[in-house]
Parts: sequence; structure tokens; C-alpha cells
Amino acid sequence: MKFRIWTKVFLAAFYLNTVSAHAQKQVVGAIGFYNVENLFDTTDDPEINDEEYLPDGSKQWDQERYQDKLSQLSKVLSTMARGADIIGLSEIENRGVIEDLVATPQLRGHQYEIVHKNSPDRRGIDVGLIYKKNRFEVLNSTWLTYPEEGYFTRDILLCTGIYFGDTITLAVNHWPSRRSGPEKRNQAGALLRQAVDSILTENPKAKIILMGDFNDDPRNASIKKELRASDRLKKMEDGDLFNTSAETFKQGFGSLSYRGAWNMFDQIIISQGLIEDSGITYKPETFSVFGPDWMRQKSGQYAGSPWRSFSYDKYIGGYSDHFPVYILIEK
Repeated sequence: MKFRIWTKVFLAAFYLNTVSAHAQKQVVGAIGFYNVENLFDTTDDPEINDEEYLPDGSKQWDQERYQDKLSQLSKVLSTMARGADIIGLSEIENRGVIEDLVATPQLRGHQYEIVHKNSPDRRGIDVGLIYKKNRFEVLNSTWLTYPEEGYFTRDILLCTGIYFGDTITLAVNHWPSRRSGPEKRNQAGALLRQAVDSILTENPKAKIILMGDFNDDPRNASIKKELRASDRLKKMEDGDLFNTSAETFKQGFGSLSYRGAWNMFDQIIISQGLIEDSGITYKPETFSVFGPDWMRQKSGQYAGSPWRSFSYDKYIGGYSDHFPVYILIEK
């Protein structure tokens, strides 16, 4: 009986200390991710399959539509968290389109810098990172390549830098599509988990953020089993990651919809080093799907879903088929 009483006292004290520690902290920034849905330029690249996104292609992708897309995306990114400090991007054709994006009037003042490398994806869509150079200092970046010979998909970006005095590693992902089957995404999860384990072996309290379009939901094996991303903060074991997105998905919300059902493919997953009290930490319960009314389709069978650029080959002038997501960071 004494043991049970003292256990309850200890847990109560731990809870109060944790709440008190967070109460003493202040929000210092935001980190987000956005699948921008096929941000291509209008120039033919013979190395990739970009034919549909050319002026004479099926999408009739000309400079007017390209500039409109840049304007739409920059409106989203400048409004979300008033311009997050660090933003992972996916479905970008090359560095040039990111340069055009951050040079738009809405984003120019944020002075975003870029981390990018062309990936082996057949369509030429990559992942990348933009960051405010007065907030985040890049130390190094590496790329994880899918191990299966002859299978070409997006590389995973690993970027380490200094953010408000702390070393932090960010991984930007765009995993294989649902059409490829779960095995490909399970392999991607295992590849990323191996990189996470390597970091945690050197520093068990390392601050790591995994973000991206995982093409799986928080409950799928690639996330729960391969990445060991838990949705239960109080039941985490050493080395487990915490999925900040899981609770929102449980409540019935998502970052994209398919045939009337919501999916949470766009997720932000953090290491336990971002839950502890020292340095920068994740502000609890601040994972957000950014989907205001003006980003949603207004009518028809897809009303309420993300307002995308195209409906099949018909240009409808929206933003993306995904909503962006973000978390708040405190110190």
C-alpha cells in the first residue's frame, strides 16, 4: 500500500513539475511541412518525365499558371504561423522553383535560405527545406537513398543545425505512393529508423524532428512499427518517437481526403529530447493542420477538401491537394 501511495505522489509531482516547466516557457517559433502538389517550372528537363507540366503538355502549364501557383503557395506559407522558421517541402521539381517561391512578394521579407538536391525520382519531384537564416544555422545536410536497386523514389533529407541555441536534426520525407504497396513504405521507415538510431546512439537526448508526406497514416505499420512512433506519451520506451499528429487524426481530422475520408499522411514526429524540459521543446498539443476556409473547395462532392491546382487536367486554380502542418516550439 505504501508503495502505491508513494508512486502516486511521485507521478503527481512529476506532472506538476512538467506543467510548471512548460508554463515558464515561451513560444519562440514554428516548424512546418507542406506538400505543394507538383510545383514544376515551364521548361523541359530531358532527364525527367515532366512533359505534362509544359506549355504544350496536357496541363497546358504556362508562365501565367506557374506564377499563379507560386502566388497561391506563398500566400499559404506566409500565413501559416505567420511564416514558420523552418518548412519542409515536397513535390518540387528543382531548386529553381524553390528560389522562385521564396522570392515572391509574400515571402521575400522572410529571407528564406534553401537546402535541396535533385532526387532519382522518375518524375523529378524532390524534397527540400527552407529556413529563416536569422533563426536557423545549417551545420550539415545528408541524403538517405532508397536501398533497393532499380527502384527510384525521393531521397530523405537529413539536415542538422542550430535553432535557438540547440542542435536539432530535421528529416524531410516523401515516401513511396500507396500504389507501390506497404512494403516500400515499411522499407523507407526502416531506413529512416536506422538513421535515427545512429543519432540517438551518440546522444540519447538528441532533438530530432521527422516531417513529411509519409503516404501512410499514424496507425500504419511503417509509422508505428518501423519508426517506433508512439501516440501514447505516457507509455513510451527508451528510443521511441512521439507522433504529434496522431491525436488529431484520432479526432477525425486529416491533411488530405480521398473519396470522402480523411488521411493524415502529412505528419510531424519528434524524439523524446524535444519533450524534456531543457532547451527548446515541443509545445504540447500544438500540432496543427493549416486548412482555413479559403484553402478549401467550396462546393460539389469535394466541398471542404483541399482546393488543389487541377481536377484531373482541368485547371481550377487552387493551392494543393494537401494541407500543410506545423508545430510550435518553446524555450
